[in-house]
Amino acid sequence: MVSVAVVRASVRGVMVIAASAFVVASAAAADLQPTPHMHGAAAAMPARPELGTSAAFAPDGALYAVTKEGRHVLLHRSADDGRSWGAPVVVNAEPEQISADGENRPKLAFDADGAALVSWTRPLEKRFTGEIRFARASDRRQFTAPVTVHRDRQEITHRFESLAVTGAGKVVLAWIDKRDLELAQAANRDYRGAAIYAAVSDDGGRSFRAEQKVADHSCECCRIAIAGDTDGLPLLMWRHVFEPNERDHALVKLGADGVPGQDVRATFDRWRIDACPHHGPSLTVTPDGTRHAVWFNEKDGEGRVLYGRLKDGRVEGQRALGGEQAAHADIANAGQRVGIVWKEFDGERTRLQAEISADGGTSFSTRTLAATGGASDQPRVIRRGERLFAFWRTEKEGMQGHWLE
Repeated sequence: MVSVAVVRASVRGVMVIAASAFVVASAAAADLQPTPHMHGAAAAMPARPELGTSAAFAPDGALYAVTKEGRHVLLHRSADDGRSWGAPVVVNAEPEQISADGENRPKLAFDADGAALVSWTRPLEKRFTGEIRFARASDRRQFTAPVTVHRDRQEITHRFESLAVTGAGKVVLAWIDKRDLELAQAANRDYRGAAIYAAVSDDGGRSFRAEQKVADHSCECCRIAIAGDTDGLPLLMWRHVFEPNERDHALVKLGADGVPGQDVRATFDRWRIDACPHHGPSLTVTPDGTRHAVWFNEKDGEGRVLYGRLKDGRVEGQRALGGEQAAHADIANAGQRVGIVWKEFDGERTRLQAEISADGGTSFSTRTLAATGGASDQPRVIRRGERLFAFWRTEKEGMQGHWLE
């Protein structure tokens, strides 16, 4: 058994729990109970509730969410913006292992015809391994049998998937993959971190092309951000391991055929840490082409949630969000309206905080949306038409939402 060492890095307000080559960051701020991230079969009995949830509005305006219950993924529907929820629909008829923590939760999207698209990571028997699963329901009630998206079927890491539908209607799944690490180790070659792979569907998720490698040397356990560029093509942003060991972020654009372009460095905080902080970025693009991002990094000896605008190999307007305990920010836009949410522990309660801009990020107003005294999931910002909605699931209050007006 690998011993778990608590590393108090030079990150104020953040506890990093390291086990082998990865850590869990912001444990106190995120879930109140700092516990090591578990992989594989060991994930079946976590020390804290598995609250990992995703939400999205369907084309008809109804709010949907996907959660884990036992060995099933459930699809929930609310007709009143999350104030009440109907009986859930089971996504996977046959039970299986499912990951449902903050960075590695089931995902939800809708295609232009309103079909529900759901993905999740299924842990395998070997520790730290998994495979990416996917199912769709044209009527949002009868789901197809889940499929494993990638052609590579080794019992290795295929995990931390992200799901999106592009402006052109293509379905994109991207995940962290360690097949190249396995090859390097077999050849006795050095290899930093893992890799990013992606698969594209041209028919609404009925089938997927063979996956393609997006980039080598990603961090091992941070979520991947996917956002549509102004031309509808997907942009991917992830925590990268730059030489010699700087865990900043990289950005790449996928072509219409799913082939990745050249990846570029997106952030320049130069955080050197031999571990993964389990704290991925979020990205959105306003109609003028501005790429707004939020991420967590250490800069100048301080660990903080950061906001900035990514432009031509530099970051404009970079600043910290919230205080020392801010964690797990998310960002989205509706036209020039930009919304950011994060959660922040004040020593007694975890608060859902937001910043809202009506002028494309030139100015923001800050407000507190909610608070809880128990465990909580990471908050999300989702869009319905020209409005933005903050979605948050907590242990005590359940699934709830707040319009960002």
